[in-house]
Amino acid sequence: MIKLENVHKSFANNNVLKGVNFEIKKGSSLVVIGGSGTGKSVTLKCVLGLVTPDKGRILVEGQDVSKTDRDDFLAKFGMLFQGGALFDSLSVWQNVAFRLLRGPGKKSYDDARELAIEKLRRVGLNGNVADKFPAELSGGMQKRVGLARAIAVDPEIIFFDEPTTGLDPIMSGVINELIREIVVEMGATAMTITHDMSSVRAIADNVAMLHDGVIQWTGPIADLDHSNDPYLDQFVNGRADGPIEAIR
Repeated sequence: MIKLENVHKSFANNNVLKGVNFEIKKGSSLVVIGGSGTGKSVTLKCVLGLVTPDKGRILVEGQDVSKTDRDDFLAKFGMLFQGGALFDSLSVWQNVAFRLLRGPGKKSYDDARELAIEKLRRVGLNGNVADKFPAELSGGMQKRVGLARAIAVDPEIIFFDEPTTGLDPIMSGVINELIREIVVEMGATAMTITHDMSSVRAIADNVAMLHDGVIQWTGPIADLDHSNDPYLDQFVNGRADGPIEAIR
């Protein structure tokens, strides 16, 4: 479904991606892990077309993303942003229905509202939150609204950017379970970037570790704890000592 071939990206003298290669099979969930500043977000932005790689190719369903129609391309995706990224001035249901009310195939006001409430219920929120504003909701509820928005148009591919950032351990567990259930239920292809190992274990079918601009290790989640890769072992176990240098 998604394939990166030798993707490079630099900003001035900062070489962020130095030849990233990985693929995500249709209907599977890949989690990209790595320390802060290793290029996880840049990789995601390259796939979305928000950043243009300096070198290499990104294919979605076999099509080079740089040569596809932008609107048709973006229609395939749903996205759960790290900070929720809800529109403060819109009600909850209007946030969820944002794409339903715009562009080709847009829904009527009443149909969009009905669909939005259906998606809110799917993520465990009652319809009575539909007319509230984001500021009236807790952080966990806002994250669920963001998830409802991500799945509103039943996308083929869903991206999750640090889905549990800012949440307590219990709510993180709830969000992780919801993400896993929804991805399996929809048959969607999922790509998550995170450094939260509880999310990795809950969401991933496969894991790719990004370090120093390249994929250091990739494999199924079952191999995570016995990979024999010193970089992955240090990261997974949170050790200060190892080949990954901590900034002191």
